[in-house]
Amino acid sequence: MQKLLLDSVTYNVAIPLPLDSHKQTLVFLHDSLGCVELWRDFPIQLAQRTNCNVVIYDRQGYGKSDPFTNAHRDRDYLAKEAHILNTILKALKLTSCILFGHSDGGSIALLAASFYSTTFKAIITEGAHVFVENETLQGILTAKEAYKTTNLKQKLERYHGTKTEAVFTLWTETWLSKEFQDWDITKELKHIQCPSLIIQGDQDEYGTNKQVETIIDYSSSKHAEAYILPNIGHSPHKECPNLVLEKVSEFIANLQ
Repeated sequence: MQKLLLDSVTYNVAIPLPLDSHKQTLVFLHDSLGCVELWRDFPIQLAQRTNCNVVIYDRQGYGKSDPFTNAHRDRDYLAKEAHILNTILKALKLTSCILFGHSDGGSIALLAASFYSTTFKAIITEGAHVFVENETLQGILTAKEAYKTTNLKQKLERYHGTKTEAVFTLWTETWLSKEFQDWDITKELKHIQCPSLIIQGDQDEYGTNKQVETIIDYSSSKHAEAYILPNIGHSPHKECPNLVLEKVSEFIANLQ
């Protein structure tokens, strides 16, 4: 682990394998409740299969990075995170990156590839959102109930510590707020030019295959591929890691 100070915020960055300037770099972007540690060994397994570097970081407010600066999130928070990602990669002097984003991280990957269309070698997303669905809201309401009635809070505290309440509240209250209901980044997808692998479990509790269809249909990439996994939920890399490792490794091997 190393600490990276940018604009008065310290980010926790993990580079578990020695960086090789001759290799492509996989950059992992965690979900709305995630962090570096919650990826477990999946990034290293994928890096070893694909002969890539691997970089993972905690966004501000998560894991071992600094706490959130504000107690409120606006509807453009994912776009802001895409710009922060670009700043972090520049600070680390990383080029030829492949983004792997899960959920919120998937949306950030899509936005980053849209804003910086010539920067990335490819993007891979799991359970990414480009608009709000009823299934998303229902999934969040279910998570709120679990936070109150199960040990979910205690589990999250292992990774986010005293930041846990802010992590959970900012996620749920932002997405359930009235101002967020018409959030939609479909128009940004037309700027995506790099190859894309869009992964979704067909039992995803936070979204439907309409998310995938929209990403594929609106992207300007010459190679935008959907990978729908039957009987899998919101976290394919945890629920069926071998299938995801195999598919993503194939995708990366075929990059020009």
